[in-house]
Amino acid sequence: MLAATLLAAYLLLRSRLGLDLTAIRDDEVGARSVGVQPARAKRIVYLIAAAGAGGAGALIIISQLNVQAASVFSVQWSAYMIFVAVIGGVGTIEGPILGTILFFTLQQSLAERGAWYLIIVGTVAVLVAMYAPRGLWGAISDRFDLRLFPTGYWLHPQGSSPGGLLARLLRRER
Repeated sequence: MLAATLLAAYLLLRSRLGLDLTAIRDDEVGARSVGVQPARAKRIVYLIAAAGAGGAGALIIISQLNVQAASVFSVQWSAYMIFVAVIGGVGTIEGPILGTILFFTLQQSLAERGAWYLIIVGTVAVLVAMYAPRGLWGAISDRFDLRLFPTGYWLHPQGSSPGGLLARLLRRER
């Protein structure tokens, strides 16, 4: 299920719709001026996201043999998603993956600490927001020029070549 979701997100971001969404994110008026229909693109992505969220919610409910409305509709789920986005970073596929891994690692390792768990998680979120505004994956990808799922389109200055870290390492060996 995870692999299918990642593949769908990757293909969506590499498609014409993904390019339209990137243009809308960067400059909606400019995107509209070159023929992008922001309302249509946003509507399509909203429907795709709603279907994905509904499917994920259904899997969570099925995995818990009983349903308690207080836990299912808790604000805690929203807090988890915000933490994952802040820690991992938004705008990439890798950021939320890294944020999710870090979140569940912290949750499992600090589960017996009680209220300290929330204090530590909150402190981590504040520190990452202060010192790595694009999230941990943003800091990692900037530092090492690393992109596992290259979904965007980058312009390279004259004289430089595309490819990132792996291409640079291969060129050095020659």
